[in-house]
Amino acid sequence: MRRDLKLLVRMIRDPSLRGLVSNYLEKPSLKLKGMEGVGLTLRESPAGRSRHHSYPSGLVEHMVATTRLALTLCDSVEKVYRGKIDRDLVLAGTLLHDIYKPSTFEVRGDGMYGTSPLGEKLDHTTLLIGELYGRAPLELLHVLAAHHGRYGPVSPRTIEALIVHVADVADATLSGEVQDAARFLVKDCTGLDLGLLTSEEAFGIVFAKQLEGCDGVRREVSRIEERRREKADVPPARNIGKR
Repeated sequence: MRRDLKLLVRMIRDPSLRGLVSNYLEKPSLKLKGMEGVGLTLRESPAGRSRHHSYPSGLVEHMVATTRLALTLCDSVEKVYRGKIDRDLVLAGTLLHDIYKPSTFEVRGDGMYGTSPLGEKLDHTTLLIGELYGRAPLELLHVLAAHHGRYGPVSPRTIEALIVHVADVADATLSGEVQDAARFLVKDCTGLDLGLLTSEEAFGIVFAKQLEGCDGVRREVSRIEERRREKADVPPARNIGKR
């Protein structure tokens, strides 16, 4: 388990809940006949196929960012609105809410992400509730079942469920918007199309534009392409003409 995930798990005060979360992060179980080992691993999985965190390890990044956002929301609610939040439920909810997404993904022949045979029949929320039913408290099951808000099987009915849902949407939206902004800046300043960007690359481009204008973007793009050449696992940028 990554160190940043371990640190967040340790913040869960209840020993039994902390142990449950830790066990699933170490090795999510899937007791569906014939589906053992299907999909991707947590370490290599994206959080989405195309829109947000759609690159290797993107899911773990999303889990960490969502958890930190949720904790900030807990601080705000308690300090401004004088509410009392069960942070154990919030931590467990953000750390587990997408834990079965890797099982629903696969890498296609063209290198893009697709839906696994399991993902074609069951979504990650259904898998999660099915696996945790009888193991997790009802309050946590509700947080997990409601993390898609009104678009999930049930809408949030507790403040903890609402916080997890809002944090999830906020991080996914931020990631997607930064990706769009970075791609526009690269095209506008260089005429290149870098293709899929990691969050680190996208934020680096946006920060470079703020600090140094297009010169900064060009330098950042050069650094990105150099790192990619070293890894030799991403095709070179295509010149599509400066906008």
